[in-house]
Amino acid sequence: MKKQILTVAATAGILFTSFNGSASAHEKVYTVQSGDSLWKLSNTYNVAVNDLQKWNDLSNSTIYVNQKLSVQAPHGHSNTAAQSASVDGYIVKSGDTLWGIAKSNGMSISTLKSLNRLSSDVLYPGQKLKVSDTAAQPASVVPASTSNTYTVRSGDNLSTIASRHQQTVSKLKSINNLKSDLIFPGQVLRLSGTVATPIATKVSTASAPVVATYGSTSQVNRLIAESKKYLGVPYVWAGSSPSGFDCSGFLNYVYNKAGISIPRTVSSIWDATKSVSSPRVGDLVFYETYKTGPSHAGIYLGNGKFIHAGSSRGVEISDMNNSYWKARYLGAKTTF
Repeated sequence: MKKQILTVAATAGILFTSFNGSASAHEKVYTVQSGDSLWKLSNTYNVAVNDLQKWNDLSNSTIYVNQKLSVQAPHGHSNTAAQSASVDGYIVKSGDTLWGIAKSNGMSISTLKSLNRLSSDVLYPGQKLKVSDTAAQPASVVPASTSNTYTVRSGDNLSTIASRHQQTVSKLKSINNLKSDLIFPGQVLRLSGTVATPIATKVSTASAPVVATYGSTSQVNRLIAESKKYLGVPYVWAGSSPSGFDCSGFLNYVYNKAGISIPRTVSSIWDATKSVSSPRVGDLVFYETYKTGPSHAGIYLGNGKFIHAGSSRGVEISDMNNSYWKARYLGAKTTF
């Protein structure tokens, strides 16, 4: 009898240990840790955010420390993020982003946008996306262009324009002095010639970084205007709505409203964006605060100011050159 009791106790101890910390190898149940988010778990376990919400009966993206979450599809359910490409492609679900779909299907965001001729990062539930590695076919009707210029139409992207005019994307960007792949309807692109005259920059008289107009000015303006709508919104851990934001929830929400898809956590935003030597209006500025590496970020407004969701005062505008932020600055990155 004593031996049986010891055996039962040992078994119980093993079961208890399996649920402490990461996901159980057999049950695929994960215990939420400080700093976790549904986006982070979706990347770790290669599942879609909306699947995690469905499997755990979550009405939003808020999770809390010590919460038990299933990270594996229940019997009879499929894993959306792991769906293989089919002739019908991928059907966008609520909560999907270009970043998540591209990663799940082993391709870059630019490739996914090129395949589907997307001119922005905006998605909507029910939308069909091609996720095969077969290049999209040129449109059957090619818009008129002169021998030296082309006027961008709705739905165009650099890849299709370059293909139609026997150009490379890199050459097209070079002769038009484009710093990103972002183009907009009505924009006139040169198809031949030498490198275009650089875009004029405005240098602050203070010690602030260079401010430049680039890409789609209207999109940058929308981003800044949208971000300022939420000044004073309180800080809420894991918050991602106007009722309360954490720092990355604020960025994710505002960029999405401006038509730009970015990941949910600061570290994944850092990994997904491109480094720049000095921030321009609309770029992201990153800081090392409570842990090693990027742990806080905001949107650069120009003149050394940035807007962010701070843990003390919520969404606010701060000075990059004050003693606290200057000592913790890691660098700037861009989505454009």
